[in-house]
Amino acid sequence: MAILVTGGAGYIGSHMAWALLDAGHEVVVLDRLSTGFRWAVPEKARFYLGDVGDRSLLSEIFAENEIEAVIHFAGSIVVPDSVLNPLEYYDNNTSKSRVLIAAAIEAGVPNLIFSSTAAVYGSTGSNVPVKETAPTNPENPYGQSKLMTEIMLRDAARVHDFRFVALRYFNVAGADPQGRTGQSNRNASHLIKIACEAALAMRDHVSVYGTDYPTPDGTGVRDYIHVADLVAAHLRALEYLRKGGASLIANCGYGRGYSVLDVLNMVKRVSGRNFAVSFGARRSGDAASIVADATVARQVLNWAPRHDRLESIVRSSLDWEDRLRGGERQDIDQLRQRLVSSWA
Repeated sequence: MAILVTGGAGYIGSHMAWALLDAGHEVVVLDRLSTGFRWAVPEKARFYLGDVGDRSLLSEIFAENEIEAVIHFAGSIVVPDSVLNPLEYYDNNTSKSRVLIAAAIEAGVPNLIFSSTAAVYGSTGSNVPVKETAPTNPENPYGQSKLMTEIMLRDAARVHDFRFVALRYFNVAGADPQGRTGQSNRNASHLIKIACEAALAMRDHVSVYGTDYPTPDGTGVRDYIHVADLVAAHLRALEYLRKGGASLIANCGYGRGYSVLDVLNMVKRVSGRNFAVSFGARRSGDAASIVADATVARQVLNWAPRHDRLESIVRSSLDWEDRLRGGERQDIDQLRQRLVSSWA
């Protein structure tokens, strides 16, 4: 039986597809390639080009493949964009997730793993690790759209033969340790990627938004998790559901936070290069500090991180950016165009 990975041509989704194949699973990928790359999908995965909100396409996928679980990554993720375009986020992240959930239930697919976010908590006011039982108070439409999907999953699981695991991601970074995929979007908003690009002279500076937060150095504090550890948590969640585990919400983070300046200093140290930093006002929707308590993932899902050092995350990110800049991947835009044309 196969695993359907929505958004499987994107950053985290492509890592998931590779990890599932490495574990011996059959993989089906659905992606509209709005931010993902066709080349990032492993050749052994069956690929469908389309939107996760397309009910007829979903019916086709479920009819043509024996899907035992869905791992749902498809969605929009940029917090400032969600503030400017809230209805777009409620459509892409919430409404289309409802279509997917309904189609999965109708097809008799019993298990779904959902890509949620720590943004459902809002600001905790300190870097004390936050538990899944903490109040949910999203400070932006992105977090709200994800929380609404969690609620739909919870309510659907109460009345259908259907169970889910919602993994609340903290700040995901890094790249595949085998160098097969990584964060490849030139417009990505992730701090570590931006800093690595600056270290490789692909940007002329890094902007820091907010220096007056109630944190040790005044900049925002986040719990950064290596993408390889994150997809490992999904594999554990899949195993948990296959064994009959009850629906569950679990944090995915390491339980310690790093400030924006901590990250920039680490990138400078690992790369051995300096770059300019500019300081500006806070952005709307950004929380001051948020750090995970991942006890549920560790104890219930038996998840054990293997790459939980900021230096390891930064080093893998730099290696991937170097490939994108001019190494094994050549120029990413040209490569994308060539591969999409050849596989269309």
